[in-house]
Amino acid sequence: MSAKLIKGTEIGEQILEEITGEVAEIKKRHGVVPGLVTILVGENPASMSYVTLKIKTAHRVGFKEVQDSQPADISEKNLLALIEKYNHDDSIHGILVQLPLPKHIYEKKVLNAIDPDKDVDGFHPVNVGRLMIGGNEVKFPPCTPAGIQELIVRSGVETRGAEVVVVGRSNIVGKPIANMMLQKGKGADATVTIVHTQTRNMAEHCKRADVLIVAAGVPGLVKPEWIKPGACVIDVGVNRVGEKPSKNDPNKMVALLKGDVDFEAASEIAGFITPVPGGVGPMTITMLMRNTLRSLKFKLGIK
Repeated sequence: MSAKLIKGTEIGEQILEEITGEVAEIKKRHGVVPGLVTILVGENPASMSYVTLKIKTAHRVGFKEVQDSQPADISEKNLLALIEKYNHDDSIHGILVQLPLPKHIYEKKVLNAIDPDKDVDGFHPVNVGRLMIGGNEVKFPPCTPAGIQELIVRSGVETRGAEVVVVGRSNIVGKPIANMMLQKGKGADATVTIVHTQTRNMAEHCKRADVLIVAAGVPGLVKPEWIKPGACVIDVGVNRVGEKPSKNDPNKMVALLKGDVDFEAASEIAGFITPVPGGVGPMTITMLMRNTLRSLKFKLGIK
């Protein structure tokens, strides 16, 4: 493999250590720590697993963490009232409602009910607008795109004037990371193209990319011949394509995961590449912690 591996697990660990240090310093100087509430509705196994990891990480970095689990049949009215309670709780700086929600609850209405200044996921329309404006207006960049940009910056990849191609136009990854990469500043200042399912000659666009960010949700979509030699390839895709024996217990089967890029072949052409798993994935929760810390710092007037 000629490409340098961008290890999200290692970079995420570095950032969590930095956050832990900042939290300790703020507690010492101001007597307060970031407060994060995670609202989980129902018992979706994947959601429960993800929330457990968020709680564990929040405790590790020294946050006040509130886990508010609600039954699957909670009414939309009562869920909105719960969010309003945390909107007015001065000890809570970040509110996260774990998705998906039960079908009788309108997700958009719930997410829009969160105070934009506590919306550490960065999904509220106000924060989407702030991201679009850029600069000092940005409060909470969405966690996965923020993680992608951090991986690029900390790997030493030059983006100023670079050709960046984003494969995928989702509101969670594709659109925001494209916006972030074209803003002025570190890890940005790029010329950005978005390609999607209706794009003609997708391969030709990808071949131009100095930085190729793939978030399509299609295993193996990007072929090695689509990659410019020496390019930085960020694979956001996490696709379950089967099962394999666990490393720790050969008698136990675990999910076999593949990205949107043919990793083995692409590694011989790219200059930098993220693995799946262990690339972008670990950065999402890390950025959630950073956004929650940012929320408290905004409140305290700390830059």
